[in-house]
Amino acid sequence: MKNHLPNAVTCLNLFAGCLALCNIFAGHLEIAAYLVGLAAAFDFADGLLARALHASSPIGKDLDSLADMVSFGVVPGAILFHLLQQSSGLPEWLPYAGFIVTVFSALRLAKFNNDTRQTNSFIGLPTPACTLVVASLPLILAHDTFSLSSVILNPWVLLGLTLLLSGLLVAEIPLFALKFKNLTWQDNSLRFIFLLLAVALLVVLQAAAIPLIVLLYVGLSVIRPAYG
Repeated sequence: MKNHLPNAVTCLNLFAGCLALCNIFAGHLEIAAYLVGLAAAFDFADGLLARALHASSPIGKDLDSLADMVSFGVVPGAILFHLLQQSSGLPEWLPYAGFIVTVFSALRLAKFNNDTRQTNSFIGLPTPACTLVVASLPLILAHDTFSLSSVILNPWVLLGLTLLLSGLLVAEIPLFALKFKNLTWQDNSLRFIFLLLAVALLVVLQAAAIPLIVLLYVGLSVIRPAYG
């Protein structure tokens, strides 16, 4: 039974991603954003369970990537497509450019499954981090404390973000993983610093902090080499 528990949680990730897609199609982007957060929580939990129960398997690895392709590949592309449709002055075909993120997410996941360098760290931005940035946009729009709506709905900002995230997904940039082998400061100082700063940003800026947190994650990884 324990061998199937991580896979069951992975399936919950996939189910949350499917529900997010349904809400995007219905125009409920804020609900979709919360479902993305739920999918990300399941994605984090299945890895923890697999390691804790020593239940890792090739099927689990493949299932995880298939689930991630929906929750963190198709979903961000659909959100960007929807936001670009709301932007004025664009040719009818241009909102489909949002799905460039979906294409590069597929490349990222395929690369991850076959790259032996990514056992204890990442090469390129993980798809959940990319999707959290995209999913934060509807939340910022819904609770626009800092008057960012005009910036977010600027089509060139959205297209620029699409290209930036797509590039980061496959970039040869080593990024640390949030995997704690123990709780000592010496072995996890970078992770602790990141988590403390991330919590502080969330308290002050709420949803608007999410893109900054991902930027912080990339920045800290570049300043200090990624390690397991």
